[in-house]
Amino acid sequence: MTTIYLEPTPAPSFNLETEMFSSKRLRPGRGWDAPAFNGVDDLLNDSRSRLERVSARAAYQEALFGRATLVDIRPQAQREQEGEVHPDLGPVVIERNVLEWRLDPRHPSSLPIADLGLRIVLICQEGFTSSLAADVLLRLGLHRSTDVIGGFAAWRNAGLPCRERASETGAVDDIARRDR
Repeated sequence: MTTIYLEPTPAPSFNLETEMFSSKRLRPGRGWDAPAFNGVDDLLNDSRSRLERVSARAAYQEALFGRATLVDIRPQAQREQEGEVHPDLGPVVIERNVLEWRLDPRHPSSLPIADLGLRIVLICQEGFTSSLAADVLLRLGLHRSTDVIGGFAAWRNAGLPCRERASETGAVDDIARRDR
């Protein structure tokens, strides 16, 4: 009689993260085949390699003439502290944590503007988060997505139309500075 040795099956782990990184067991999805990056800068460079990023002035021109939808992905507290793109340009505020769900037209939580052909220009504070987010939108099929180089800080420094942050009295000052 021949005896076949069967390796014992491990007990399920209550700590999936520990199990995930301690074994090479096949799992659904990309798992170990997903690209690995040598730090966040490498990840950022990879994301930007697929984007045709635009300057703040180019984003302004696209929004002004209705060729793009400008989407501010900064949290409310940051917009209150730093200021916002002037409302006359029709910026859409979608915070980063719900961006994919609001702009994917195939999802029931999408906004009415969501369309795979929509030109989307994302803006964050300095142009880092928006690059990662624009790359995700590209992967979802929103192929006309990009972001603003330098983010809102570059927008403000270029003298483009802003609604200033709340002053000490709580009032909001509108400043509609045009091209200089």
